[in-house]
Amino acid sequence: MSSDIPTPISAVPGTKPSLVIVGAGPRGTGLIERIAANAPKLYAGSGAEGAVGVEGFDIHLVDPHQPGAGRIWRAAQSPLLWMNSHAEDVTMFTDETVVMDGPVRPGPTLHEWADIEGSTFADRQLQGAYLRWVHEEAVAALPPGVTVHHHPRRALRVSGPREGRQQVWLEGRPRPLLADLVVLAIGHLDAELDDEQRELAAYARAHDLVHLPPDFTADSDLTSLAPGESVIVRGFGLAFVDLMVLLTEGRGGRHEGDTYIPSGQEPVLYVGSRRGVPYHSKIGYEWTGERPPLPRFFGPAEVDALLARPGGFDFRRDVWPLVEKELGFAHYHRLFGVHPERTAIAWTDFEEKYAAGEAAEREALVASAVPAPADRLDLAALDRPLDGVRYPSPEAFQEGLRAYVEADLSRRHNPSHSPDLTVFLGLLSVYGQLIRLGDIGPWWHGFFSYLASGPPGPRLRQLLALSRAGIVRFVGSDMAVTAEDGVFRASSPTVPGATVEARALVEARLPEPTVGRALDPLLRELHADGAVETPEGLLRVDRTDGRILDAAGRPHPRRFALGPYTDVRTPGAFTRPRTGGPAFRQNDATARAVLAFLRDLACRAAA
Repeated sequence: MSSDIPTPISAVPGTKPSLVIVGAGPRGTGLIERIAANAPKLYAGSGAEGAVGVEGFDIHLVDPHQPGAGRIWRAAQSPLLWMNSHAEDVTMFTDETVVMDGPVRPGPTLHEWADIEGSTFADRQLQGAYLRWVHEEAVAALPPGVTVHHHPRRALRVSGPREGRQQVWLEGRPRPLLADLVVLAIGHLDAELDDEQRELAAYARAHDLVHLPPDFTADSDLTSLAPGESVIVRGFGLAFVDLMVLLTEGRGGRHEGDTYIPSGQEPVLYVGSRRGVPYHSKIGYEWTGERPPLPRFFGPAEVDALLARPGGFDFRRDVWPLVEKELGFAHYHRLFGVHPERTAIAWTDFEEKYAAGEAAEREALVASAVPAPADRLDLAALDRPLDGVRYPSPEAFQEGLRAYVEADLSRRHNPSHSPDLTVFLGLLSVYGQLIRLGDIGPWWHGFFSYLASGPPGPRLRQLLALSRAGIVRFVGSDMAVTAEDGVFRASSPTVPGATVEARALVEARLPEPTVGRALDPLLRELHADGAVETPEGLLRVDRTDGRILDAAGRPHPRRFALGPYTDVRTPGAFTRPRTGGPAFRQNDATARAVLAFLRDLACRAAA
């Protein structure tokens, strides 16, 4: 694979077709893998209809980072930062559960490739090495005549007519790459500050305070957070976990069993969020037995019906009841099948009444058929565990939240609560269906991450140790942050009357992936050129193959987009084996559309 070659950057008669992929991380790699898998049939092979005499084409990868790993999984980051999935639950390869038109090309999971225990939470450097290997394998699998060129630069804009070749302008180059097709696979985005963040940043500058806005924690400069200093942290998800690690072990502290030995270089972190609790622990036991028959109540037919509604649909009113019923079915299918001694009626009777009942009827059914409240699925309580809960003092809350985390760890590592794992599988099934509905608002994605994509259990044990050491302090739910009297203040209704003051504030969350506020100049230019965003700020794309839509709903014939900034975003560019791989399905559809276009173009040129 050549790097930043000077040619071909202009069209001449007889030039091979050209595809530009902006973004060489796991999503771009997944697209190349699908191109390699589909090309023998659709483009250059003996079975490719109408492709007699067709030569190869060029793929230009544009990304300042190394292909495969990209920015997020680059080698140059702290080895203390882990993945939040077991190594056996990470794959870049398709299997028979992926519903797609292209061929299945199986390959090793991370744990098989690295020859490590499946239950290992690998560090991100190792995952980056796996992704680089997958990329190399995908490139090697491309048919003869398909050549990949890497341009280690940023793409600044795309220009060109709808029906003609596109120009992809690169940073530091006077001439553009000419492309017959362009696919954006740029992954997570940096964003300009919103109104609140701008006000907080201005206040910090005026009063000599520290304000770290939403960012990728591995990219944040944490040197301004001084040892022993109080730091308010807003956000209790994975970005907080990374921050916690870098400011403790990353500064020389160490964990010995359940005790943290400080280095003296740590600040004191006062953490709170909307929920006021950390994301749920990753489940720590293996799946056994029969999988629930999913989808059952929220599948393609239900999605088709929602899309066919003349007046559209509302997520809370029309979609969430179906999701709730689906997740409940997954939960009780496992409970009745594996733990029947904890149920009061036969599964066949329960299933019949559950399927026919409305929400209130199902609630009454569960109350009578499942005696123990701990065996019932209460999604509202899971989502907001501190709603209405009050503590008399900050110290009482520290003890109370430690007990909550300990209970969560105990349950998520106890196979007698295996319906929790079935709900996780249900969440993956639901996500695969929701993609077809487009932009459904931000709540679902946050709920999914909180319940299904939380930190490894060992990280929560470290959180408990840091809490006992006084280095992490819990603030509560619905945490309010104000800037007044020359400091930042945080408070929560969880502990009425308690207030924390600090001279540093960290927003421990990723920037919102909105097109209008993206710092990426390419997306900003696309938006100005007519690409439209949803009310939530996501780029609108065709749900079939990822083509970018304009204000009239017309798909651009030569521009595609894949990733979390689009309205068909998926849980991730890689996935757990045998869970349908929504991103793989999208990659396959886009790869097939790309190959068909380039084949027809080459055939016309040959004729």
